[in-house]
Amino acid sequence: MTLQLPDTAALYDRVRHHVPPVEWAAMTDDVEAIWRLKAERDAVVLAHNYMTPEIFGGVADITGDSLALAREAQDVQAQVVVLAGVHFMAETAKLLNPGRTVLVPDLRAGCSLAESITASDVRALRAAHPGIPVVTYVNTSAAVKAESDICCTSGNAVTVIESLGADRVIMIPDRHLAANVARLTGVEVITHPGACEVHERFTPEDIRQIRADHPGVVVMAHPECPTEVVDEADLAGSTADMSRFVAERRPRQVALITECSMSDNVAADHPDVDFVRPCNLCPHMKRNTLATIRRSLETMTHEVTVPEDVADRARAAVERMLAVH
Repeated sequence: MTLQLPDTAALYDRVRHHVPPVEWAAMTDDVEAIWRLKAERDAVVLAHNYMTPEIFGGVADITGDSLALAREAQDVQAQVVVLAGVHFMAETAKLLNPGRTVLVPDLRAGCSLAESITASDVRALRAAHPGIPVVTYVNTSAAVKAESDICCTSGNAVTVIESLGADRVIMIPDRHLAANVARLTGVEVITHPGACEVHERFTPEDIRQIRADHPGVVVMAHPECPTEVVDEADLAGSTADMSRFVAERRPRQVALITECSMSDNVAADHPDVDFVRPCNLCPHMKRNTLATIRRSLETMTHEVTVPEDVADRARAAVERMLAVH
């Protein structure tokens, strides 16, 4: 694989609205090293929408939400995949690319939601509700996915649930996403007491204050937010839905009720839109930095592996999700 080192001035143009010139000057050594190492290692960087702009716009080859990254991972031609996100995303990339080396820059980049449930919890739910299909959010470990019938993301959860044709489903582990999906589908949802520490912190009062300070603002909430927050918003959607809405509708002013780097990255493509930024940071996502990505490529760490017996079952659940249109 041949990667040509891009001009750093062109890269800076992607992030100049969010990274001051003096900060970019301190970043260019890492940026240039990462591009050089990608060529040497036959590597690509996959970056989630919650990455900071210098990663998202400066060194990433593929960007998107968890569904987009899952789909794109299937078509990766490089031998090395660096997942700038959190650990469960790297596991998903490994499931779909078993013959490739998948690296995560920082092993501590976990997820409060993924850590809220274990494989034994899923088995207990199955025992308590025999015959009910298990739909598992991709924000989970491979071990949890392996105990599931099918996976979903926030972007395709409604479609996945409706594809099952069931009156009742077990949808885990995010109780807020499950509640929001249940209202949209009319399906009875059995869930688990998990939640995203970023989205759960938003309140209806936050949105009412945004509206008071910014009359006419369009408010979009992530479906991992509590139902009362979603009710205060104009619409709810995944990070991909949010990006699509801004690109197609070009609202004068918008507030994205999600992790705050998301607004920075969407704003970079739409300088004509005014973004109100209620800012809840994900501490796990922010463990990814230019320095950790560079070190990951230099030392080929930290490699993500999944035991074969777990991988086969987890892969089947992810592939069933990807087959749903």
